[in-house]
Amino acid sequence: MTQTAPSLALKVAALLLLLILIYTGIFTGDRVTWMMEVTPVVIIAPLLLITQKRYPLTPLLYILIFFHAIVLMVGGMYTYAKVPIGFDVQEMFNLSRNPYDKLGHFFQGLVPALAAREILVRGGYVNGRKITGFLVCCVALAISATYELIEWWAALAMGQGADDFLGTQGDQWDTQSDMFCALLGAITTVSLLGRYHQRQLIRLL
Repeated sequence: MTQTAPSLALKVAALLLLLILIYTGIFTGDRVTWMMEVTPVVIIAPLLLITQKRYPLTPLLYILIFFHAIVLMVGGMYTYAKVPIGFDVQEMFNLSRNPYDKLGHFFQGLVPALAAREILVRGGYVNGRKITGFLVCCVALAISATYELIEWWAALAMGQGADDFLGTQGDQWDTQSDMFCALLGAITTVSLLGRYHQRQLIRLL
């Protein structure tokens, strides 16, 4: 049986992620932090391969998950506060801290919101564009809050050793700004990607 183009593309993307995962794991300076950061990739990527025939996702969602995975792995390799490109952005805009972790939290809102939208629309669980947009933003914020609770648990369990995982960089409002970035990502899904995503969903329904 020949491979369909989407199936082949997904397997190629999974292979690329595996290679990046291996590379970042080899060259990371903090193996424990790296493992904590890449755990979502290790869990979700195989699940997407297993379910791609029974429950294929839209190409847009697959693509954004792919880039989100790269963001997570690079953040895990360097730790978010020390990603080189983040220092370049910090210097360019004269920021007080490395902003790379905010990119991660933006994707943490963008991708779960799109996934929630896909599930809600395909399952026919809600009717109406506005209520769908509201609910996907709520889901994204709930996931962001859960992640912040995980960071809190890590801080309690690891003490000073959790600093690289937390990536607060001395910012007392880091938790709030992280969740705000996730909200911005979710709003981007609703306001900018919704119509394009809807066209792709129609092909799957």
